[in-house]
Amino acid sequence: MSKEEKKTLNSYLSFKLGEEIFAANVSKVLNILEMTKITKVPKAPEYMKGVINLRGTVLPVVDTRVKFSMSATEFTTNTCILVLDIDIESDSLHVGALVDAVQEVLEIEPHQILPPPNIGNKFRSEFINGMYKLNEEQFIMLLDMDKVFSVDDLLEIREIAPDVYAENA
Repeated sequence: MSKEEKKTLNSYLSFKLGEEIFAANVSKVLNILEMTKITKVPKAPEYMKGVINLRGTVLPVVDTRVKFSMSATEFTTNTCILVLDIDIESDSLHVGALVDAVQEVLEIEPHQILPPPNIGNKFRSEFINGMYKLNEEQFIMLLDMDKVFSVDDLLEIREIAPDVYAENA
């Protein structure tokens, strides 16, 4: 599937971080893993929980809650790791993202996506593609997973676990 075809997919995997619901395009989600032991990496950034063994390769795992300036993830039976395919420059990097719980796959048509909120310069919202109104009280933030991590973040992750740098996926 080409990058253009992936961008036109209308399927989103929704997940919880605290009380908020977020969603990522399914084209970016390679796998959903149950929690497993995470090996800590010395001198890693605060959001970097460590690494796990994924079918013989080292997968860096990021605490998505810390990345979004929330309290660190508390592990429950619902906590899981989303294996994401992140584009960095012209390459691809696989990253595990801790989430509190996976919700469901939603089919969201482009006309149902509301623009992201304008929340000023203090808060970064460039990684929010838009908002989806789930019901009268709840919105889901649709994330651009390639923009959640800065290039500097991804270069740090690549240094910590160089063998996760995928072969031009």
